[in-house]
Order: sequence, then C-alpha cells, then structure tokens
Amino acid sequence: MIRHVVVFTWSEDADAERRAATLAALRGLEQDVGGMTSLVVADDAGLSPGNADTVLIADFPDAEAYSRYAADPVHQAALAEHVRPFLATRSAVQYRF
Repeated sequence: MIRHVVVFTWSEDADAERRAATLAALRGLEQDVGGMTSLVVADDAGLSPGNADTVLIADFPDAEAYSRYAADPVHQAALAEHVRPFLATRSAVQYRF
C-alpha cells in the first residue's frame, strides 16, 4: 500500500468560496480519477498557530496505481484549475505502509 500525503497552504487569493471549491474538486478525484482505496481532504482544525491550511491523504494499493493517479489528465486539470493558482506552499510525501 502507498499513502500519499499533501499539505497545502493557500495564498491570500484563496477566499472562503475559492477554498470550498478547491476542496470539492480534490474530493471529487476519488470518483473522477479513482485507483485509490481511500481519500481524505480536510481543512486544518485550527488548534495550533502556523499550521498549513488543508491536507489530502490518499491510499493506493500499489505504486503503479499512485503513478496512474498522479499522471491522470483529470487530476492534472484539477491541479491546474483549483490548486496551483491559489497555492502559497505545498509539501508532499508518499510512503509504503
């Protein structure tokens, strides 16, 4: 199993409406792209100052499924339209579990 974890911090251009649309687009990847066994997309709970804004955690059965997801045109379009234009910083890790 591969777990893909992405932490996003949004730019000032990402108002509440934009952030809601972005989270909806990211959550839609489970149905629109598939290949994952689970997907969580959530805003930070605001418990500690300085945290990132949003996390995406997706589990895949193997590295090949992750690679197909990463390269999928629907995934790439969601990033281009909903993520990159409003992104301040991003950090990611993929690990086996």
